[in-house]
Amino acid sequence: MNQLFDFFLASYQSKPASIIIIEAIIFVFGIISVWYAKKEIILVYPTGLIATILSVYLLFKDRLIGDMMMNFYFSIMSIYGWWNWSRKKEDKYIVPISRTNTQEKIIGFILFILTVFITFLVYKSSGVKIESSNYIDMITSGMFFTGMWYMAKKKLENWTLWIIADIITVPLYAYRGWGMLSLQYLIFTILAIQGYLAWKKSLVKKASTL
Repeated sequence: MNQLFDFFLASYQSKPASIIIIEAIIFVFGIISVWYAKKEIILVYPTGLIATILSVYLLFKDRLIGDMMMNFYFSIMSIYGWWNWSRKKEDKYIVPISRTNTQEKIIGFILFILTVFITFLVYKSSGVKIESSNYIDMITSGMFFTGMWYMAKKKLENWTLWIIADIITVPLYAYRGWGMLSLQYLIFTILAIQGYLAWKKSLVKKASTL
């Protein structure tokens, strides 16, 4: 038990109270946002914006460039997703849950590769020493970037990318001393699995009524 405590929480003994409070806010609003996404409720975006904007600040201070870029992108994509999900025609939302087509899969793959490459260039140009954990960060950034785009378009595959990237991120954040965020991503993983099942069920139900 003590080892588990040290793994997740020992780093907080030396952190300022203000940083811990900000991380706690991110923790709460991040979980609320994913829960709304699972339920297909548009509040996923305003709650998510609070978490991502604060995350940009924390990660910038810790010089975690890849994660910072990821959350900056989340903030921008949240605004787009908020707009896209809110579009109506005759008082009905016009963006339904669907699967990606071939073109969207290709775009997603290109977006993943570009994200990994750009994140690598940012690390190199910033003068930050690139360690093995940073390369993992580049890969998860690509998954999260693509997943966020798919979510904005209500594509089922967004959950698959979230699940894989969340599982990778749990030990990565714990290793970096962000125990609360590591626990958050563990909860994200559970919610992402539930989200995938809920959205898939919605698709099956929709298909059976056609």
